[in-house]
Amino acid sequence: MHLDPLAILTAFGLIFLAELPDKTMFASLAMGTRMRPLYVWFGTSTAFVVHVAIAVGAGSLIGLLPDWIVKLISALLFAFGAFMLLRGGGDDAEDEAGGRTVTGFWPVYSTAFMAVFISEWGDLTQITTANLAATNGTWSTAIGSAAALMSVSALALIAGRFIAKRVPLKTVQRIGGVCMAGLAIWSLTEIFVG
Repeated sequence: MHLDPLAILTAFGLIFLAELPDKTMFASLAMGTRMRPLYVWFGTSTAFVVHVAIAVGAGSLIGLLPDWIVKLISALLFAFGAFMLLRGGGDDAEDEAGGRTVTGFWPVYSTAFMAVFISEWGDLTQITTANLAATNGTWSTAIGSAAALMSVSALALIAGRFIAKRVPLKTVQRIGGVCMAGLAIWSLTEIFVG
């Protein structure tokens, strides 16, 4: 098992920026106002780890293809991610947790797990994680992606209201989109130069 610190940081940065304005951050925030935040975090984190494992598995299968095809797929996926982030109109669903209070570890854990597990299928961060795993290594990508997703969930639970009032989420979304567009161009350049 080879760990590349740069690949870990790349995965962390990209996934963190992509997840920050995502609906699961708002779901975590909403659930944290009605349920015990630590229990919510355990549930969301477990769901994120499962999705990272699925995405990394898909990415490692992509990694078996010839190098130029992997880079082309990478470029296309990064371009798609940039398009999704830059086009705006994100889904700001804040009502994921419903209106009633849930108590007890297992009910809160399972509610948080299911809310994130269901909403993350085919999500931009899952696609980006698969893409990074194909090009940057499985374990490094898994560690960076899982840490980013769990950090965003914790951030939403601890300081979500502060972020919503002080930092425009559209700004974060645009920064993530520009980073992904840059990576798409970089991947295309590697096909012809490297």
